[in-house]
Amino acid sequence: MQDGKHVILCVDDDPDIRLFLKTVLEANGYVMVEAATAEEGIRVYQANQPDLIIVDLMMEEVDAGTSCVKELKVLGNTAPVYMLSAIGDDLTLAADYSSLGLAGVFQKPVNPDHLLSVLRSKLGD
Repeated sequence: MQDGKHVILCVDDDPDIRLFLKTVLEANGYVMVEAATAEEGIRVYQANQPDLIIVDLMMEEVDAGTSCVKELKVLGNTAPVYMLSAIGDDLTLAADYSSLGLAGVFQKPVNPDHLLSVLRSKLGD
C-alpha cells in the first residue's frame, strides 16, 4: 500500500493499454506503477512491492509474460498475479496458467467494471 491505497503493477508493452488501466485504476482509488517490458516489470516490482500485478501475456517476446510471472514467483511474490491476454480461450493452449500460479486472466479489451470488481474482491476493498 502507498498512502493508504493499494498499489497495482501493470506490465504491458502497449502504452495505450497502460494509459487505459492507469486512468481506470487511479480514478477508483488505486495507485498504478507500470513497466513496458518484463525486465522492467521485475525492477518495478522490487522497488514497489505491489499488492496486485497484471502482466501482458505477449510482449516484446512471445514468452515474456510467462517468463515475468515465473521470475516473480522465484523472487517470492505473494501478490495475486493476473495475466492480460488478447487470445481469449486459447490461452490454455499458449500457457498453462494454473501452473504459473495465476489468480486469473483479464481478456483484452479489458472491461473496466469487471476489472474493478475483481480487484475489490481480491484486495478486500
